[in-house]
Amino acid sequence: MSRRIRRASAADAEALAAVSRETFIETFGHLYTPEDLTWHLDFAYAPGKYRDALDEQGAVAWLLKDDGGDVQGYAFAGPCGLPHDGVQPGDLELKRLYLRQSAQNGGWGAKLFLEAEDWMRRNGPAAIWIGVWSENHGAQRFYARHGYGKVGEYLYPVGEARDLEFIYRKSLTAD
Repeated sequence: MSRRIRRASAADAEALAAVSRETFIETFGHLYTPEDLTWHLDFAYAPGKYRDALDEQGAVAWLLKDDGGDVQGYAFAGPCGLPHDGVQPGDLELKRLYLRQSAQNGGWGAKLFLEAEDWMRRNGPAAIWIGVWSENHGAQRFYARHGYGKVGEYLYPVGEARDLEFIYRKSLTAD
């Protein structure tokens, strides 16, 4: 089965929301109560949020699609919203890099990441930021290999649960 990457538009909001929900459940669903999981899915992955971000808030997404046109994953980047004192106006954030398990370990995550990082390099003034779950050691190693370093942490709400998230940063200028 072949796959391809294409830039998403606001018309893809439903597909982005659906694959977000499915991959979050597939990867992390077992960690939360049904109530916390439902709250998070409804709050974080509403199609309207994707539509607004892509239409009005300067966000960009890239879809990974298979031969049948099904979305297998995506990268989503936009204005940085991480709670860190070092965030400057115009800094950008890789907000999500999600892949279905069936699309993992084939290099597609790296390809999506490089699409997003290239766009952020061209459009951001000083730094690229990433929030990553403290227990996602594979993602942490991946980002470190690409020059990102841990600069902070915060608690991310998933319903009543609070996940420890690490904040990673890569400078685009000499510090």
